[in-house]
Amino acid sequence: MLRTAIKPRNLALLAVAVLVVIAFIQLGRWQLGVAEDEALKESLAKARSQQPVAVETVLQPHSEFPGVLSTRPVSATGEFGTDQVVVANRRLDGRIGYWVVAPLRVEASGATLPVLRGFVTSPTDLPPVPSGTVTVTGGLAPPESPYAGESPPQGQLGSVDTSVLVGRWPGDLYNAFVFQQGESPAAAPSSLGTMERVPTPSGETGFKWRNAAYALQWWAFAGFALYMWWRIVRDEGREDAAARKGGAAAAGTGRGGDNGGRE
Repeated sequence: MLRTAIKPRNLALLAVAVLVVIAFIQLGRWQLGVAEDEALKESLAKARSQQPVAVETVLQPHSEFPGVLSTRPVSATGEFGTDQVVVANRRLDGRIGYWVVAPLRVEASGATLPVLRGFVTSPTDLPPVPSGTVTVTGGLAPPESPYAGESPPQGQLGSVDTSVLVGRWPGDLYNAFVFQQGESPAAAPSSLGTMERVPTPSGETGFKWRNAAYALQWWAFAGFALYMWWRIVRDEGREDAAARKGGAAAAGTGRGGDNGGRE
């Protein structure tokens, strides 16, 4: 079969089949990307369509964080404490910087809610927290795992770990934090560092299975293209083998006749 496969015509067919396979694989990857993008759009649209609810109506201090509340828009009314913390090694739009997290004492429960106010590029000269009563809105998130890397500099944290924050901020603490997207009344402009909002993560979105099925179809077509080339070479190899066998049989019969004549 190898002799048949390396014939120039079959090598040319193999090159065509490889090009088809590459094209079909890329089409499958494109459909997979469409599946992810569509699911992400649906997830974001669903999150944006939900109205914020008061955090004390969906979560109790020190209770386990229910997974279904991840990215849920919430509001919290209370007063900020001044003991802000910075979380090192965070990224926003390709830049490395710090998250600024402040304690908000929620009026309705008296418990403290960690609020991710924004992103800064320097851990010093942080914008001060608003004074007085403020209503914060944003997406809810579970606490992060304890930081296991090299210890960050003094005064900085490696993650939003409520087991660390509960020892720093007195009183009851929510086992969650909020990606702040707005506040009322709005904070007065600060002459200190510029802080940018951090978008609430979209969470797990899954797939749009119809587009994922299309991706599988393209990859199946790629496999079929290689199978067809193999089938062509196999059938041609069998024909060549049969022809050689027939030629050998004919040659043997001819030699047998010559011997009979000499006898």
